Amino acid sequence: MADGAVDFKLFRYDPNLGAAVFFVILFAVASALHTYQYIATKTWFFTAFVVGCWFEVIGFITRSIAANEAPDFSVAVYSIHTILVLVAPSVFAASIYMCLGRLIQITDGEKHSLIRARWLTKIFVVGDVISFLLQGAGGGIMASGTIDAMHLGENIIIGGLVVQILFFSCFVVVAGIWHWRILRVPTGKSMETEGLWKRSIYSLYAGSVLIWIRCVFRLIEYAQGNDGYLISHEVFLYVFDAALMFLVMVIFAIVHPSEINAQLRGPGAKRIEKGVFTYAMV
Repeated sequence: MADGAVDFKLFRYDPNLGAAVFFVILFAVASALHTYQYIATKTWFFTAFVVGCWFEVIGFITRSIAANEAPDFSVAVYSIHTILVLVAPSVFAASIYMCLGRLIQITDGEKHSLIRARWLTKIFVVGDVISFLLQGAGGGIMASGTIDAMHLGENIIIGGLVVQILFFSCFVVVAGIWHWRILRVPTGKSMETEGLWKRSIYSLYAGSVLIWIRCVFRLIEYAQGNDGYLISHEVFLYVFDAALMFLVMVIFAIVHPSEINAQLRGPGAKRIEKGVFTYAMV
């Protein structure tokens, strides 16, 4: 082994092609639906979420390619897969933060928020961007395979995940306190939009918890190192990452933020019901 090298492996198993293709299909269908909803309803603030959906698709396409490369994996394919799957939840998170700010607007509930609405989204999105950059940079650095780069990359990713977990935890606390206060002392607007904002806030909780669980899993995975138990067993990636992120996509397809957008647009917006999905059209 060359000086400064380590027993670093891109994959510590041969990726299962069938599982990768299965999730490519799931993510592609969900991403196509989100793209349609996004364009049809002009919910432009949800752009980041849609981008994150396609990150997952591309990430698992490259995982499928890696499965065909075994055991001679290419660094480029590994890097694309690792980085996109790693950072996609951060992109989802940015949109979740934006949704809460808009819920506060449509309920005239700013007085119940710990943070003013104009600052709430900015603060949490800045934290999310920091997490995104750290995880993306760490994933790229790790792929070189030298001992210094591996440890540096792991530590940067761990730092990014810690930032994400802390900001998500604070976000849930802020959302929970606002929720509790507006239930105790409702505003006129909150009573008018009760069904909408309650449905939306519960979807934010659900999505946040799923992403939080995934981040904790990833934090433990990277803390164990490149030869750790979690990273050495493929099933954990699908159970605690891929499946959870697919559920996040499903939740926000069913309770789509275009409903919030329609309320912000005012009486000029009309709603079209289609099964379990609600679209807000101008």
